[in-house]
Amino acid sequence: MSNWFECKAYYDKTQENGAIKKVNEPYLVDALSFTEAEARIIQELTPYISGDFSVAAVKRTKISEIFWDETGDKWYLAKLAFTTIDEKSGAEKKTISQILVQAKDFCTAVDNVLSGMKGTASDYDIVSINETPIMDVFKVKLDKFED
Repeated sequence: MSNWFECKAYYDKTQENGAIKKVNEPYLVDALSFTEAEARIIQELTPYISGDFSVAAVKRTKISEIFWDETGDKWYLAKLAFTTIDEKSGAEKKTISQILVQAKDFCTAVDNVLSGMKGTASDYDIVSINETPIMDVFKVKLDKFED
């Protein structure tokens, strides 16, 4: 199971008009600790950034799963409510799970959630799907041959 950390990177970004602007952008990294998350975001972003660069914040997220779609350039946060029955009382219980979804637009994000949940034995409802400001997600590479 992955541990996802949101890291905010503060750096000088070149705009489309050529102007330099200081930005504070969020990224998601898979890491075991806050220290590793900070080191990983520095390692991942350093080749693409020139000028001032710092990690402004690192925080743990409650993302339980990620549905990848390499054709998408946006990240959506889907909140799903899973319905379970309490064995002792027989009452229904709803548990919220957060899933990050990569997609090109909102409709594709909904399709990717439905596709990713296909075959799930649990009853669930999609509570919400919202676009996030996350710029990119960096998962751990299991070996040197994985992209």
